[in-house]
Amino acid sequence: MSDLFEKIVSLSKRRGFIFQSSEIYGGLSATYDYGPLGVELKRNVTQRWWKAMVQKHQNVSGLDAAIMMHPTTWKASGHVDAFNDPLIDDKTSKMRYRADQLIEGHIDRLRRKGKDDQADKVYADLVAALNADDAAKALYDVIMSEEIRSPDSGMFDWTEVRQFNLMFDTHIGPVSNSDNKIYLRPETAQGIFVNFHNVRETGRHQVPFGIAQIGKAFRNEIVARQFIFRMREFEQMEMQYFVKPGSQMEAFEAWREERMQWHVDNGIRESKLRWHEHEKLAHYADAAYDIQYEFPIGWQEVEGIHSRTDFDLKAHQEHSGKKLEYFDQQANEKYIPYVVETSAGLDRTILTLLCEAYREEEVGGDTRSLMKFHPRLAPITVALFPLVKKDGMPELAHSIEDGLREHFATSYDEKGAIGRRYRRMDEVGTPFCITIDGESVEEKTVTVRHRDSMEQARIPVDNLVAYLNDQIASWKAS
Repeated sequence: MSDLFEKIVSLSKRRGFIFQSSEIYGGLSATYDYGPLGVELKRNVTQRWWKAMVQKHQNVSGLDAAIMMHPTTWKASGHVDAFNDPLIDDKTSKMRYRADQLIEGHIDRLRRKGKDDQADKVYADLVAALNADDAAKALYDVIMSEEIRSPDSGMFDWTEVRQFNLMFDTHIGPVSNSDNKIYLRPETAQGIFVNFHNVRETGRHQVPFGIAQIGKAFRNEIVARQFIFRMREFEQMEMQYFVKPGSQMEAFEAWREERMQWHVDNGIRESKLRWHEHEKLAHYADAAYDIQYEFPIGWQEVEGIHSRTDFDLKAHQEHSGKKLEYFDQQANEKYIPYVVETSAGLDRTILTLLCEAYREEEVGGDTRSLMKFHPRLAPITVALFPLVKKDGMPELAHSIEDGLREHFATSYDEKGAIGRRYRRMDEVGTPFCITIDGESVEEKTVTVRHRDSMEQARIPVDNLVAYLNDQIASWKAS
């Protein structure tokens, strides 16, 4: 883990963004709790996503499906039989890796060395291994033939590859047996597919239309590390867009453009984002791209946009015996819609924002740490500071605070030197700090200090809301 990543993890705990779950008992691996500032940041992201995906689109409706679903759901979706990770252990370091990712890393290294022909051969071997009847053995054979070494120990001493199903299972009722076994959902999409007709009919939708939801998902990740990037309990922000077969690529490209712009509008620099096209498609897909962000740990997926064809609705129609066709009155025909999916990891989006916002600057010989959040996403938008705790300044500050709370997430702090208060707010990403001094009491004006530039402006109290709204609207990522 890089030094920068370590600093972000440390700040997240120190300032109340993210804590290790059950920390007083030694913590629970790959599970985290969002603290007072983290939950505000998280809420701001989900509200922004919901507005962009549901409220701004007349033909997209929301859903909140249950975490526990009928077990046949996961048989139909393929998760019972195929939701596995091929894992291999380094005997020396005791570290565990996904076998396919080890091979992909080897391919990337070959390409960086200009050995494209060899990389193409290994990639063909990887595709063949993943499609083999015994994929675990085939992947192991590729690792052995290419003599791929452990990234941690540098040794070539591997166990065999084993397949691990990633679903958590539990039981309904007082007796645990195979008859009442169910699963914690490993993704939110299937709750949308099984409610296709319910939402379409009650929402009076015609194809094309979408169903969106934000919800928890659970995966028994064996290789879970890198802070909140990969967790066993996480949240997804997903939308499934149902279209007429043959029109899916037009919708796919439109949603690709819209989803990339959403991340840019969150204050992410375009130079830190890129598209990654899937070379090997899932069996149900005819196109797939990931939006990747350049984390301190390298380029990694934040959101996927996939064209899933009609696989999911067909599978649920077959297993449930219920028709999931759509009757197009204008064309006078029935068909099972194709689906274009946008699926963003909420926790990965939060991590993206934390990594993007973290900056260190030299100011007067000292290092200033700040979180340069977009003002619309910052956990605290504005902080109120009376210069001293007397002469009517605290009373005026509280009065201004009461008015601003109607419009912005607001904090009040009267402890410590004013410079230290500024630094505290810089480190949690508060874009505006307002100082109330003796002149404020006399003239009803205050000093607004900007987080990014540290510049200050004298503003009449009555103009504060309009001024702050203008500054937020004109903010640009840098």
